[in-house]
Amino acid sequence: MTECKEVMYKGYKAIALSSSEVELIISIDFGPRILSFKSLKNGVNFMKNFDDQLANFKKDEWQSYGGHRLWMAPEVYPDTYYPDVDKVEYAFDENEELHLLCEKEKTSELQKEFVISIESERLVKIIQYVYNRKENETAYFAPWSLTVMAEGGRMVVPQEPFVPHGEKEGESFLPARPLVLWKFTDMSDPRFTFGKKYIQMRQDDKYPTKQKIGMCNTLGYSMYTLGNETMVKWFDYKEGSEYPDMGCNCEFFTMPGFLEMEALGPMKVVAPGSCVELIEYWEILDFALPEKDEEIAEALSGVII
Repeated sequence: MTECKEVMYKGYKAIALSSSEVELIISIDFGPRILSFKSLKNGVNFMKNFDDQLANFKKDEWQSYGGHRLWMAPEVYPDTYYPDVDKVEYAFDENEELHLLCEKEKTSELQKEFVISIESERLVKIIQYVYNRKENETAYFAPWSLTVMAEGGRMVVPQEPFVPHGEKEGESFLPARPLVLWKFTDMSDPRFTFGKKYIQMRQDDKYPTKQKIGMCNTLGYSMYTLGNETMVKWFDYKEGSEYPDMGCNCEFFTMPGFLEMEALGPMKVVAPGSCVELIEYWEILDFALPEKDEEIAEALSGVII
């Protein structure tokens, strides 16, 4: 059974959506933003909140505020950075689904909607829609979600399964995935670990620079270990689709204070009145991931499909 109630969170009206094991807090005074996601067992919020921004709310200027948000790719200023700070309409229906609808953006004429449900005691489903509200004009974009993770954790994303090089059965000459780098990416940065089975990125405040990588992830998940727990974020990969940023359906960014786990849908031509969607599933596992590849794989045996 899912409980849904209005609460105050850091000075703002929000919705607390909870099962017996997990709780989400979603702002309705602005956004929406998922500002908190935690297990009720340990109570550690996986989401980073920028408390200085929350205390200094700006109506006409974009701020992250932290947590999980939805915007559109490719990243274009100023359209991507619309200050979505208007109040959010919401309804909790008989199917225990929480619907959250933003106002139409004045610049892009796009409109965003979340539909959030707790599918089991600890598995959360988030359907994210972006509607084209232009009257007579198509739009071209991809839905793009950014989950801002709390500091001090470690992101882990799977490599594609190993296949030997060669022409025999079970071998291949073909590439497995693109790994996309930004002009400021430094692959020698010690926050990265490029392993045989996993790629890891650590959030560590002692390194002042920004780092970002992206990839085509056909396995469709990434993870973030924080303290004694691990959050798993599942997302789709649609073969044959055009993805933004040289083919990325997931991207990862870090700097002092936080780390972002991002998911992207395919680029689409969206007719007036139509929408695109991006679906994610979140789950909190009650253990931390080891750092060595083989130990990570063993810890996830029977958990990640």
